[in-house]
Amino acid sequence: MNYFQNEQLEICANKAAKGGQPFCGDSYYIHTTDDYLICVIADGLGSGEFAFHSSSAVTKIVEENHYESVDLLMSLSNNVLYQKRGAAVAILKVYFDTQEFEYSCVGNIRFYLYTDKEKLTYPLPVTGYLSGRPQKYRTQRFKYESNCKFLLHSDGLNIFNVKGLLRNRSIQQIASTLEEETTKSDDDATYIIGSLL
Repeated sequence: MNYFQNEQLEICANKAAKGGQPFCGDSYYIHTTDDYLICVIADGLGSGEFAFHSSSAVTKIVEENHYESVDLLMSLSNNVLYQKRGAAVAILKVYFDTQEFEYSCVGNIRFYLYTDKEKLTYPLPVTGYLSGRPQKYRTQRFKYESNCKFLLHSDGLNIFNVKGLLRNRSIQQIASTLEEETTKSDDDATYIIGSLL
């Protein structure tokens, strides 16, 4: 499990390969600067080595261009998947100074934002996956409040009561529960759980 904390955020993330395989078809990338946080989950189609190559190509291109807009990063991610297996991709970029975030997703990756007032925001993804073919994206922008929590996860995790999971629990407690769920999964499973302070 990867854990990071500073004065603006606290975050935990991990991934697990299906059935203990050597290659995990999911990849993630997290980067923070003084101005923003960027999180990416890419879920390569299927599992195994070819899924890994697709998902890791996405995280690598985002890592090389993390300062760009979410729209451009989605386009770059799509381009890098040309003649690869394809991947579901979600990109979250949080701007600390304006307390806003941008989010875009193509495919079955889930994102939730949970506030102190127990409001749950769940932006709907665009169906399908990125594969290098022409693709429409829907980047949404939201304001956030201090002390809110967010959760990004691939479809290898089945979470039925998100509010119950996020309510009145620390990031590390939530991550511990998610760790247990990844061990039960019959698919590659990845999560990023964070708190914006």
